[in-house]
Amino acid sequence: QAQLVESGGGLVEAGGSLRLSCRASVHTLSDYIIGWFRQAPGKEREFVATISRGSKVTRYAESVKGRSRISRDNAQKMAYLQMNNLEPGDTATYYCATGTGVTGEVFTTARRYDRWGQGTQVTVSS
Repeated sequence: QAQLVESGGGLVEAGGSLRLSCRASVHTLSDYIIGWFRQAPGKEREFVATISRGSKVTRYAESVKGRSRISRDNAQKMAYLQMNNLEPGDTATYYCATGTGVTGEVFTTARRYDRWGQGTQVTVSS
């Protein structure tokens, strides 16, 4: 069964950086739109970033825009979320997800994604 496995989370001081990775066990990663979401304790899951199948289109939440970069390597079946200048408000469990769409399309809503990883914890200390 196809799976997504996130890694790269951890404890970091405010102002620091982390690179989250998502390994996809799918036949062809380029068939899928990729998204990153996060969920803090007591809060709803929220959109962070998304990237189109061929990497030409990306979109970010306002809260992370300018501090984050989403990327993917379809040949290696990997996706990444580089997060810089981290803030305590970034503390959450981060999830990658895949959804089915056409070339150039991206999704910012969780319901458009049908496969999710188990998440990786990011904790930012002040």
